[in-house]
Amino acid sequence: MSGFEQAIRTLLETRQELAGILVLSLLVSGAAIVIAMALGVPAGIFLGLREFPGRRFLVTVVNTGMGLPPVVVGLAVFLLLARSGPFGRLELLYTPWAMIVAQVIIATPLVVGITLAAVQALDPRVHWQILSLGASTTQYYWKLVQEARLSLVAALAAGFGSIISEVGAVMMVGGNIRGQTRVMTTSIVLETRQGNFALAVALAVILLVLAMLVNWLFTSVQQRSRG
Repeated sequence: MSGFEQAIRTLLETRQELAGILVLSLLVSGAAIVIAMALGVPAGIFLGLREFPGRRFLVTVVNTGMGLPPVVVGLAVFLLLARSGPFGRLELLYTPWAMIVAQVIIATPLVVGITLAAVQALDPRVHWQILSLGASTTQYYWKLVQEARLSLVAALAAGFGSIISEVGAVMMVGGNIRGQTRVMTTSIVLETRQGNFALAVALAVILLVLAMLVNWLFTSVQQRSRG
């Protein structure tokens, strides 16, 4: 029996466990990108519209965060959630919640940066037109979200893609515990370390297909909005 045949057989024999890993991967990354969008979109709009002391520094921090190494994020979250850390009493380390926190930190700068660029790229006449209609602050922000919706979908796709494929941070704070914190990326690393290369490749293909399906959904929404 070839290695790939053995890998497929193993996947079929452990399909219930694999389904749990897939579901956990989607739940963790899905929750993280929702939180990142909820935090990042308002922050990006605010930075794109307001001038205040320290704004340039904050934009620099955001741009730096867009390329922040995930292992650095993992280390920071680990130190914060460890027993001796400031949030150790919450006992979140090695749980899906710790993984969500790490992924939120990774995705939020991407969302803020893309939203900031999208708002600044809008025609200035759009801002004046909205204000001339007597829009409140909330209505003004909501209208800007609608005008920049294509870029916001791009921010959603970029943020989700950056975390669904992330391994360093989630392994550091999640621990890759079977049945509790094991996701697709950490499963691939585990099988590779154990020398099960065919199984690792099969899992990688499944992850790629999953990412492609999710991005196809985002692209469909984006193009529908464009139409």
